Amino acid sequence: MRPHFQKVVGEFSVHIIGLSNTAHEFKYHLEKSFFDEFGRDLLEEGSFDAGVVLDKHETFIEGSFSLKGTARLVCDRSLEPFDYPIDFSGKVVFKYGNEEAEVTDEIVIIPHNKPSLNVGQYLFEFIGLALPMKRLHPKYQEQEEDDFDETEGRIVYSSSAENDGDVDPRWEQLKKLK
Repeated sequence: MRPHFQKVVGEFSVHIIGLSNTAHEFKYHLEKSFFDEFGRDLLEEGSFDAGVVLDKHETFIEGSFSLKGTARLVCDRSLEPFDYPIDFSGKVVFKYGNEEAEVTDEIVIIPHNKPSLNVGQYLFEFIGLALPMKRLHPKYQEQEEDDFDETEGRIVYSSSAENDGDVDPRWEQLKKLK
């Protein structure tokens, strides 16, 4: 492991054995160095204020994660960089069990003797969930909305055959088979 990686991971490591059975709040500021260590394939740059509340109980820990900030994305259409605002919150329940396992996206089993919990990886995954699949610069999003039919909720498509009222004779033959 690289020494710098240990430093960054250590920042996000919360010692859960010593926590009392109540809610504990942690604040983080995530910048370029965070993405350098957790993975640049998802996002190269961004600035986020993150909050983590770990509510510890006897048999589980409820983690509430909140992110607010800006991701620096590259437009899929023009390759032009732009800032994308993110305001996201999510929850993960850490249940105590015999061995580590991820039951669902929201439920993770952790061993009873686990000394610490790395919340950095969960923050990184929540940022990934908040990012759009289609990364369009805001000036292109307006053009996309113009092609959108609000009444039916789908993209409008028209062809010359629909406009002229002409029907392909092959379709007529297929309709007769019914």
